[in-house]
Amino acid sequence: MENLIETFHIDIKLLIAQVVNFAIVFSVLYFFALKPLIKVMGDRTKKIEKSIKDARKIEEKLSQTDEEYHKAISQAKKEANIIMEKASIAAEEKGKQQIVKAKEEIGRIINHEKEQMQIEKAKTLKEIKKEVADLVVVSLEKILEEKVDSKKDGELIRRMVKR
Repeated sequence: MENLIETFHIDIKLLIAQVVNFAIVFSVLYFFALKPLIKVMGDRTKKIEKSIKDARKIEEKLSQTDEEYHKAISQAKKEANIIMEKASIAAEEKGKQQIVKAKEEIGRIINHEKEQMQIEKAKTLKEIKKEVADLVVVSLEKILEEKVDSKKDGELIRRMVKR
């Protein structure tokens, strides 16, 4: 071994000092650089795994939400159709009621107008009778050439009625 040491010019003291220096540098690097680096890497790995798990949960919730959304939309469409049908039926009934009311109103207007026409007819007949009576009196006056008073009127009317 001494040959070997002399051949390669190895100094044992220097070799031991270098081993001690290496151990010190390795210890310092291990505790101050490698250990915190391993801890940071481990934390980062945990964060990444947690993020992946959260992403999976989010995807599951998203798919559930999407299904619920489609269910809610289909339910809303069904309810809207039901409401539209009810509104259509109500509109038809309202239209029928308005038609009935309109017919009743038209009937009332027609009856009122008939009454008015009958009143007008009676008034007109009364006026015609009065005018006919006046014409009869005037024509009798001309025939008799004298003014007839109420007594003579009564007598003439009786005579006319008898004929």
